[in-house]
Amino acid sequence: MTIAMRDTLGGVRTGARAGATRIGHALALAWHAGRYLILGYGALQLVAAVVPVAVALLTKLALDAIVGRSVSGSVLAWVGGGLLAAGMAAAVLPHLSGYLRQELERRVGLTAQDRLFAATERLPGLARFENPEFLDRLTLAQAAGGSAPGGVVFAVLAVCRTAITIVGFLGSLLVISGWLTLAALLVAVPALAAELYLSRLRAAMMWRISPMERREIFFQRLLSSVQAAKELRLFGTARHFRELMTAQRRDANAQRRRMDRRDLAIQSGLGALAAAIAGASLMWALFSARAGNLTAGDIPLLIASVAGVQGATIALVGEMTQANHQLLLFDHYLTITTSEPDLPVPVQPRAAAPLRRGIEVRGVWFRYSPEHPWALRDVNLTIPYGHSVALVGRNGAGKSTLVKLLCRFYDPEHGAILWDGVDLRDMDPAELRWRIGVVFQDYMEYDLTAADNIGLGDVHNRGLDRVRAAARRAGIHDALSALPRGYDTLLSRRFFAEGDTEQDGTDPEIGVTLSGGQWQRMALARAFLRDQRDLLILDEPSSGLDAEAEHEIHTRLREHRAGGTSLLISHRLAAVRDADLLVVVDNGQTVEQGTHAELMATGGTYAHLFTLQATGYQPAPAEEVAAP
Repeated sequence: MTIAMRDTLGGVRTGARAGATRIGHALALAWHAGRYLILGYGALQLVAAVVPVAVALLTKLALDAIVGRSVSGSVLAWVGGGLLAAGMAAAVLPHLSGYLRQELERRVGLTAQDRLFAATERLPGLARFENPEFLDRLTLAQAAGGSAPGGVVFAVLAVCRTAITIVGFLGSLLVISGWLTLAALLVAVPALAAELYLSRLRAAMMWRISPMERREIFFQRLLSSVQAAKELRLFGTARHFRELMTAQRRDANAQRRRMDRRDLAIQSGLGALAAAIAGASLMWALFSARAGNLTAGDIPLLIASVAGVQGATIALVGEMTQANHQLLLFDHYLTITTSEPDLPVPVQPRAAAPLRRGIEVRGVWFRYSPEHPWALRDVNLTIPYGHSVALVGRNGAGKSTLVKLLCRFYDPEHGAILWDGVDLRDMDPAELRWRIGVVFQDYMEYDLTAADNIGLGDVHNRGLDRVRAAARRAGIHDALSALPRGYDTLLSRRFFAEGDTEQDGTDPEIGVTLSGGQWQRMALARAFLRDQRDLLILDEPSSGLDAEAEHEIHTRLREHRAGGTSLLISHRLAAVRDADLLVVVDNGQTVEQGTHAELMATGGTYAHLFTLQATGYQPAPAEEVAAP
């Protein structure tokens, strides 16, 4: 055996094992979702497999009895009764099977969706969600997870059904003619090979066009987004994005068109071959009947058997192809649901105990991938317990990246971050994050009620009294109380609130939208709801507020974090000058540390940035403001 042949056989065996693994996972998922539905559907498919063969045989017996008058009336009555029963089964079975199939699809889809997003929930970090390939795979997994397991079950049962039908018709053909039986079998071989080939091409095509479809969806959402509507109209960019969206659809359609043309050519050739064999079989039957070699009942039996074998073969190939296609897509679902966590979690993690000494960032180096530059380079700093530390620096200096590492969304490539001397990598990320309250710079605006938006800060302890207390501390309580339904007002016009329908006369636009500053206060309220946490991180907590609101918020924040451990990030240096420790980050490194007075005295980067900002608030020289 040559090396090439061994490699080919090895690839076939590997592919077969992979296919068997996918089938096993798909069947297990479907069985868990609705085992009794599968059993009922399988029983109906078994009956459906026998019905066409029974009709053909009973028709032959009926015609032979009528023409030859060699069968008694009682036998003929039984034959007629059998035809009636078969006809009723043929009429009712599709509807029963259709109901069971749809119900199983619903249950499988629900189970698969829950397992898929439970798997994404088990990914403690952010690296996968910032990977375009993972996002493409997730999109395909969402589509395949709900349909593939049920599709595989239906395909397996359909294969069994059509196999039984084919065997029954082949047995009938074998009685009439051996060479017709052989011809009918030979047609199935190229059909099966061609369909499997096309199935692989379709799966590869879907993988290629997935990025195009995601970009198209992005442009669709952009063109229908309330947030983008102002700029699209002001800058006149709607047409530009519409053209980009259309280009993505055209590129995807071109890929599909090439696939459809290839499919058309192959399917047309197979159809012509099947028609030729059917025509030749019919001509042979007619001349054989004329010569007296076939009875009157043999003619319709032969026609029904040839057509039945071809139809069942086409159905068999189609079901196998569909199953193969679904399994190839199901591989994306399995890849996500069986993937390892993107951050290592110890089997026996150290407890994330209440903070008592502080957090130390020791010699941390980090980059988002080997292709990216270093975002942090040998960063060293300490956040003492009970103190406030402020990170300041230019955009892109690495401040927000350090926040991601403190929340353990990523792990340092070199160095360590210690929580009371314990490496964060030795802890369970979920327990660590339970001890942290954060307001991110890119905070979320949830299309939920006001109470739910704040309550998400602590879903296990979000009583309305605590939610209102957090809103008061964030300075948003009065605004929320004045809404049409108070804290139960939906903060979105994307959906109807519960009970809002045009039929009951309620205003379908009862949902409201908040201003940017109000949303920022909502994010602060979420953080205030976690007031018992050990570390409070505030990343640009007042960037969307006016001067008066900013002063108010920082006054509240100082009161809130008094005696607590906090990390502040802000480009407005006046807002953080009272922090116990100021840390200047530049180009991924900590270049200065000290109090406001100490850093101003050194005349370094902090002093330069603070002076630039302070200059903007100083009065201009008299000669510059004097009237001309």
